[in-house]
Amino acid sequence: MKKLLLIGTNTVHTYNYLELVKDYFDAVLVITNEKREGVDIPVEIVEFNLTLRNLIRTPKRIRKIIAEFKPTIIHIHQANSVAFFSNLALGKYPKIPCVLTTWGSDILLIPSQSFLLKQMVKYNLRKANAITSDSVFMADEIKRIQPLSRSILIANFGIGFTPPKQVEKEKIIYSNRLHKPLYRIDAIIEAYKKMKQHDSLQDWKLIIAAVGEETDKLKKIVGTEGIDGIEFVGWVDAKTNAQWYARSSFWVSIPMSDATSISLLEAMACGCIPVVSDLPANREWIEDTKNGSVVKDVTSDFLTDATQLDFKDAAGINALLIEEHGTKAANKAKFIALYDKLLN
Repeated sequence: MKKLLLIGTNTVHTYNYLELVKDYFDAVLVITNEKREGVDIPVEIVEFNLTLRNLIRTPKRIRKIIAEFKPTIIHIHQANSVAFFSNLALGKYPKIPCVLTTWGSDILLIPSQSFLLKQMVKYNLRKANAITSDSVFMADEIKRIQPLSRSILIANFGIGFTPPKQVEKEKIIYSNRLHKPLYRIDAIIEAYKKMKQHDSLQDWKLIIAAVGEETDKLKKIVGTEGIDGIEFVGWVDAKTNAQWYARSSFWVSIPMSDATSISLLEAMACGCIPVVSDLPANREWIEDTKNGSVVKDVTSDFLTDATQLDFKDAAGINALLIEEHGTKAANKAKFIALYDKLLN
């Protein structure tokens, strides 16, 4: 009997992954930090915050859950405190194979925040029987932080929907990343302002989805500077998000740091031409001026530059890339093969 214990925070990414692999197992249990509405999978709640109290209580609670559920595979998402508390609990169960899926912030941000946090990440990487990463760049960074002799599986969770039937593309630029400093939505607004200074580009619109700590600030910038053609549509559901992809000619995302973004894959699948920051993970998918635009200077007129691309060629290249590497089916096969290897 194959039994999966999935350990991760209450985020859409954790449950998207669960949907990807759950039918491979006879039973599944999730350990997370809070319940999620509309999820019918059995869930156990623990605390993952790094406190002295949790240092004792959380591993003890996880050990108890393992003893009762008796999983054949444990899969931990994120090499942060989630993996740290789980690994402290797993000391009593060395024979249960454990997979660690790293997320961008675990590897690209946390180790640089303090010496102790870096040691925590290194400990988590050492303890895993298998590690997965959504990009070659992040896999290389993992091995730089913690040298490993074993290979790292490169896989993502696949696009989260079937692309809508192709509709006629409109002169829309779509942004749907969170309104946090990391994602530099203000730089996108500034680039759009520069774009609107060209007479031939007056009819383009910028649609800004999502929300965050900078939403009010961003709206104030648009209002104060009187920039026409920008619409804030707030947090959108999956169906609405897919519809915006389908209508938009460009999708723009210029974070300071990122691993492979599922939003990037979704945009590519829907025929949007990606405009992305110059990051290693992005360059694994986008070749500048060929199937998208790689922004080396976020203060430049980069949206105007992107309009010079050959839309038809770029969309065709992206469709092939998604079919081979970005679908749920392609990535599910990778994870199942890893489970088979560990169980055998």
